[in-house]
Amino acid sequence: MSRPERILLVTGLSGAGRTTALKTLEDIGWETVDNLPLSLVDRLLSSPLAEGAAEERPLAVGIDTRTRGFDATGILARVARLRAGQDMPVEILFLDSSGATLARRFSATRRRHPLALDRTVEDGIAQERELLEPLRAAADTLIDTSDTSSNALQQDLRRRFGRGDSATPTLAVMSFGYSRGLPRHADLVFDMRFLRNPHWVPDLRPGTGLDADVAAYVAGDPAYDSALEHIEDLLLLLLPRYQREGKSYVTVAFGCTGGRHRSVHVADRVAKRLHAAGFSPTIAHRDLAQRPSDANERKPGESDDSIVTVSV
Repeated sequence: MSRPERILLVTGLSGAGRTTALKTLEDIGWETVDNLPLSLVDRLLSSPLAEGAAEERPLAVGIDTRTRGFDATGILARVARLRAGQDMPVEILFLDSSGATLARRFSATRRRHPLALDRTVEDGIAQERELLEPLRAAADTLIDTSDTSSNALQQDLRRRFGRGDSATPTLAVMSFGYSRGLPRHADLVFDMRFLRNPHWVPDLRPGTGLDADVAAYVAGDPAYDSALEHIEDLLLLLLPRYQREGKSYVTVAFGCTGGRHRSVHVADRVAKRLHAAGFSPTIAHRDLAQRPSDANERKPGESDDSIVTVSV
């Protein structure tokens, strides 16, 4: 009977990113099962491959305090038996986060904490942290997501648990606004504030870089064609070299002042160019939903004391 080449128990505090972790693992080729009753784990491991499956994939099993029969000590005893008796490569991934961050996330999504249906969310977080402490202490991999976005967590998981057989690095292209800070996990950052700014055209201000009229205005800048060709040529030069060096994930970020017009259009264009060159970039616009603000924008001809960034 074949068995998974790797088994990962994915657990952690509610709101810390366990669901994101399982979805990311599934995207990179893992078989994932969430909230499986613990009594069925052994049966799952002894099940034959699905019909048509070419090979046994690594297996990730999601477990949290809602899992039927949850008992942290019992889980650790089961893990020990699997490791010793069946010589299975079982690991534990624990997603953690600060109490303040978790409370803020539950408030933002208006979800109730699973252990605090009739109490404050802080009470639920404290109780869950106590229940999960044995698993946290025994975790092979501990990831604190307090200051980590969903996209950054996905990148981290791909780096840690990718199977290493991708032909090219996993590539992400994003836009952002300097007014809200640099993205923390970008590998390459290009500043698009040299292009003319649609924000100061009243008819274009409400739109975004995904709108045809805004894109045409940005592309009409005299420096646009030459600058974008050089940037795209540079990326096409660097990405294969990152691949040869074993880098599995690359994030390319384009910034403008507000993150709604110039950077959005350029990120969209570059992602399409890279796709045409054989890459498979994902694209995200971090600040697209922000409202336009004159206070954050520099009028044409005004000096800008902020740092101009072209980071490679």
